[in-house]
Amino acid sequence: MNLVSKSFYIALFSFVFGGMYLHGQSIPAFPGAEGHGRYVTGGRRGAVYHVTSLEDNAYGTTPVSGTLRYGIEKMTSARTIVFDVSGTIQLKQQLKIKNDNITIAGQTAPGDGICLAGWPVTINCNNVILRFVRFRMGDRDNINADGADALGTRDYKNIIVDHCSMCWSSDECCSLYGTENLTLQWSIISESMRLSGHTKGAHGYGGIWGGNHASFHHNLMAHHDSRVPRLGPAESTQTKELMDIRNNVYYNWKGNGCYGAEGMKANIVNNYYKPGPATANASSLVKQRILAIDIRTEEYVAKYPAFAPMLNVWGKFFIDGNVMEGNANVTNDNWTDGVYAQISSSYGISQTTKDTIRLSDPLPTGVVTTHTAQKAYDQVLLYAGCSLFRDDIDKRIISETQNQTFTFTGSKSGALYPGIIDTQDDTKPVGAAADWSPWPNLIQKTVPTDTDGDGMPDAWETAHGLNPALAADRNDKNVDPKGEYTNLEVYINSLVENITNNQNNGGTLISSIQSETIQGNGFRISAYPNPVQDQLTISSNSELNKAELLSMTGSVIKIFSLQGIHENLDLSSLNKGVYVLMVLDKKGNNQSFKILK
Repeated sequence: MNLVSKSFYIALFSFVFGGMYLHGQSIPAFPGAEGHGRYVTGGRRGAVYHVTSLEDNAYGTTPVSGTLRYGIEKMTSARTIVFDVSGTIQLKQQLKIKNDNITIAGQTAPGDGICLAGWPVTINCNNVILRFVRFRMGDRDNINADGADALGTRDYKNIIVDHCSMCWSSDECCSLYGTENLTLQWSIISESMRLSGHTKGAHGYGGIWGGNHASFHHNLMAHHDSRVPRLGPAESTQTKELMDIRNNVYYNWKGNGCYGAEGMKANIVNNYYKPGPATANASSLVKQRILAIDIRTEEYVAKYPAFAPMLNVWGKFFIDGNVMEGNANVTNDNWTDGVYAQISSSYGISQTTKDTIRLSDPLPTGVVTTHTAQKAYDQVLLYAGCSLFRDDIDKRIISETQNQTFTFTGSKSGALYPGIIDTQDDTKPVGAAADWSPWPNLIQKTVPTDTDGDGMPDAWETAHGLNPALAADRNDKNVDPKGEYTNLEVYINSLVENITNNQNNGGTLISSIQSETIQGNGFRISAYPNPVQDQLTISSNSELNKAELLSMTGSVIKIFSLQGIHENLDLSSLNKGVYVLMVLDKKGNNQSFKILK
């Protein structure tokens, strides 16, 4: 062996290929699932539960079969929830998505889709797939506004939220943090309510985002005063925060924009910032803000001692390719005005610290399609949110973002906050009828016949050679030509395939890999882009020596001599396939990567 001893090579080979085997058995949660939550399984191969009623039950009463709450709270095994109704479910108490291994397939609703209104919805379990659902809370039920997020989760893992729409929160609109293996993608987060009863006063917050391997990509955040978003480490993940934030669109913020990120590691790549009418009234700093980085101070830790492990620890960030519309300086140089100038002068940050927090290479991304910021803007406005059928709210938000306009102003906040509302009732048009409701009317269409209740309509089963009277065939895999997805998954994914087949047009699929060596001595190295086409870039914090490119059977294909800490490898002649690249520095440290061509 050229790089390592035979015994070490065998151990490493077993580690790498064993992991690759397990990973190879995984498929994305659904076509189009990307980021660190890409491989969530949800309710795969579990039971099917049909929501047949838009009713909910009051606190202290038992959920009724047929309601969404029953399927979420009373069923404890793996399950996929499908809908035989369309419309708005006016919740009568907070809805907690609990009991692990659940898929909620909002796209199955026959008609205009599903909206959850009136109370917060929280994800209180692991292994969750949540797609095509609207969360439009509001403040009519006089709920406790403190902590009332339209959608939220904290301290759970293996979650993907896809093509959802959230609005009208009294705390944050969408807060997902303290997580592990999470993706929030292709969603619309809009119109958090600024003065809506929170005991701490003005809010209008977009969301708190964070987690250990958490991805936030291709989302639209529009009409929020602050936390657009707030990058927030939780107690449980504060020492291992790793986020990838890319291809999001931010429109019309005012108060504080994006800030926080205490001790976090994050990519902030190719996002599109579009100032709106409220942004015109923001401070000069906030108008050009990409991120205001903060730290845990002694004063903060004295108040919240659980955060002592990150006292005075600065985060590390790869920030590149972001566009600030109307500001060429920030667009061309994200760091000087968009990041460095945003750090509080009270910290007296040195140039050495500035150099330390700025990474030259990206952190791990998971597998994610990446567009330029401008192309991401176009794609997000075309496909984000419950885009199978966009209701009037999402249509308005998209139009306002496109045209840099607003329609409503808060009844309390006033003219300094155009587009930022205080209650959902601020969206009432002039001259509206007495029975006007802020929640759009979602039309119910004919429910397709499903004789065996397996979640697949009889007509679809017949067309695909299945038995409409045999429920068990939902978990077979004979419809998928690759034999990867169950028949039920093929059906529910097919309902939105026109969206998932087109949303990534014009993008590049990447999978940047970076990790610590097995020896755990701080040796760090990255290889990108991955998949690779012609050139693979190797970067390290230690002087490089050589690299071996291996086949899947372990034979050496090519040996590269390396110098310095940054090298480009020519792989243009390499055949398409899967390989392992093993890299050695001059100190004898080793690192291995799975490389896709």
